[in-house]
Amino acid sequence: MEGAMDAIYKICEDIPEELDVDVPGLSERPINIFMPRLLQFFQSPHAILRKLSLGSINHFIVMMPTALLLSMDQYLQGLFVLANDSAADVRKLVCSALVQLIEVRPDFLEPHLRNVIEYILQANKDTDDEVSLEACEFWSAYCDANLPPDGLRDFLPRLIPVLLSNMAYADDDESLFDAEEDESFPDRDQDLKPRFHASRFHGSENGEEVDDDVVNVWNLRKCSAAGLDVLSNIFGDEILPTLMPLIQHNLSITGDPDWKEREAAVLAIGAIAEGCIEGLYPHLPEIVAFLIPLLDDKFPLIRSITCWTLSRYSKFIVQGITYQNGHEQFDKILMGLLRRVLDSNKRVQEAACSAFATLEEEASEELAPHLEIILQHLMCAYGKYQRRNVRIVYDAIGTLADAVGGELNQPKYLDILMPPLISKWQQLSNADKDLFPLLECFTSIAQALGSGFSQFAEPVFKRCINLIQSQQLVKVDHVAAGVQYDKEFIVCSLDLLSGLAEGLGSGIESLVGQSNLRDLLLQCCMDDSADIRQSALALLGDLARVCPIHLHSRLSEFLNVAAQQLNPTQCKEAVSVANNACWAIGELAVKVHQEISPVILTVVSCLVPILQNPEGLNKSLIENSAITLGRLAWVCPEIVAPHMDHFMQSWCTALCMIRDDYEKEDAFRGLCAMVRSNPSGAVSSLAYMLKAIASWHEIRSEDLHNEVGQVLNGYKQMLGNGVWERCLSTLEPKVIQKFTRYQS
Repeated sequence: MEGAMDAIYKICEDIPEELDVDVPGLSERPINIFMPRLLQFFQSPHAILRKLSLGSINHFIVMMPTALLLSMDQYLQGLFVLANDSAADVRKLVCSALVQLIEVRPDFLEPHLRNVIEYILQANKDTDDEVSLEACEFWSAYCDANLPPDGLRDFLPRLIPVLLSNMAYADDDESLFDAEEDESFPDRDQDLKPRFHASRFHGSENGEEVDDDVVNVWNLRKCSAAGLDVLSNIFGDEILPTLMPLIQHNLSITGDPDWKEREAAVLAIGAIAEGCIEGLYPHLPEIVAFLIPLLDDKFPLIRSITCWTLSRYSKFIVQGITYQNGHEQFDKILMGLLRRVLDSNKRVQEAACSAFATLEEEASEELAPHLEIILQHLMCAYGKYQRRNVRIVYDAIGTLADAVGGELNQPKYLDILMPPLISKWQQLSNADKDLFPLLECFTSIAQALGSGFSQFAEPVFKRCINLIQSQQLVKVDHVAAGVQYDKEFIVCSLDLLSGLAEGLGSGIESLVGQSNLRDLLLQCCMDDSADIRQSALALLGDLARVCPIHLHSRLSEFLNVAAQQLNPTQCKEAVSVANNACWAIGELAVKVHQEISPVILTVVSCLVPILQNPEGLNKSLIENSAITLGRLAWVCPEIVAPHMDHFMQSWCTALCMIRDDYEKEDAFRGLCAMVRSNPSGAVSSLAYMLKAIASWHEIRSEDLHNEVGQVLNGYKQMLGNGVWERCLSTLEPKVIQKFTRYQS
């Protein structure tokens, strides 16, 4: 029997959907036959059969077939009977079922909610760690299910102590052993986390970010901290009267054996940083004053968690710089984290460097007065860290460059920063994956230094070209090349070249002209890897802005390849590629003008469906489509204007979403050019056009402001006062008010 049940369990796990289909020769679907029998086994005297039957049914919760819906009452009753099963594996599956149900069908549990919460609360204290971990998942799932908070409120005084207790390190937590490693221990290959390079993306948001923590082990401690974080965001300061006395008690225990409770208290302070900030903000100076000494605690895991907790308050600490003692508080945190960056313990190094990168993101220009000491600490760390943590230093350096920009472009800073990086750059072979984070770091530095990077540009540019060429050869025949193909070398090199183009501007022209970058780039734009195409098209757009002359000889090929990325399938499957293709076409259009005319209608035919069916599409793709359509209309209005009645309404709706900047100006120049070419084409969409014009806070370009005014006055005269006034009457008064600025 056990073997048969195990086979059924594996089928339910692997192909649950195939059990809920009609099968020739069977009078019923397999799931309809299995379900009653599986439910009967809930009462088996054998724990293994109870486990396998419950586990089998749990695989159907998300897809919720009719067979389970019809048996829901019996299933729930079975769950409640098994809730106190003697077998931990069964109790774990009961908790798993309740978590899944609260996620996908909370309405089934609502009549039983108080009893369910009571049970989960007890299970959260189960002596079996796997049961308590599964139960702990319930709290975040409950909050995410948008159930009324009142259902949980009464339990908070009992729940919060359980979460805090479970946030302490377990005696067998692998982190306890890792924490003992100091910097003299070389990193093993298995210590190096998989890295994920985010390809260059032109737009307001990149929906494809990768969580750096994906390879970390999920455990009761982390789950409890996540649960407390979610609860703090739902209940805010309400949890403080229960939580803070517990935290204060844990922190007051000073003996060495109790360090785990102190560490958990510091973790809790970090977990509630966002959700409880209103109640905590007035006490932030005291919190910081308490945390700073913990940066020097004898226990490395207390030092590391203190770094993380301080980083959670970075935003609020930076906001408070202008208040009394705000600068002093900021300086203490900055110097405290830098001190820990040079810690001898690898775990603390990692936490401190990551926390400092977070502080950099928030502080931006506030870092400028401290640049010398920051660079001294980071480059000292760069010289002493093992391989894994060096990657985090690269991130901190890159984030610093992004934060302070041109402030970095001073000889005294470059003398500290660049020699060690250049030395490493020269040491690493073209097949060494440690090049990836260095390439990323150089990308940020090049963008920050601008023309100041020109002294380093030529060897960096040539190395990137060489990396792309060599990888393209490896791709053709890796056996002959003697190394494995890795697209990351190409992606990172393309992104660094984009950084050079952005930083050097037209100063990159001679380097491009003396290289075969144009031909390599065209190959990359046609690569079968979406990541490579994404970065290649970003570079195409960047080169179009600063040295379009070097693209001319293959312009039609670039345009056709870019246009191919805008078909509906690509827009769904590789949205970031489509986004960059769209942006690059727009950048080319404003530089090459009439030379883009052969491909205009092809591109327009791809852009219009994006604007007409924006549901579920990336916001940046919609915005870039609207901008590029406007740019095409600006350079070739006679080609685009005859078709404007097909897209005017959806286009104007998208234009309303775009923030004021030079790209929006280009789009509206296209709008004005089209209307001049075909004024009657916009009459049926006039209200939409007026709303788009009203979306401007201010048109700073005087000539565009005047053009828009001429368009409005032209329609007013063409339509006559009666029709014009009727059109205005459909708009809100605050929208109408904006048009007074264009009256001549």
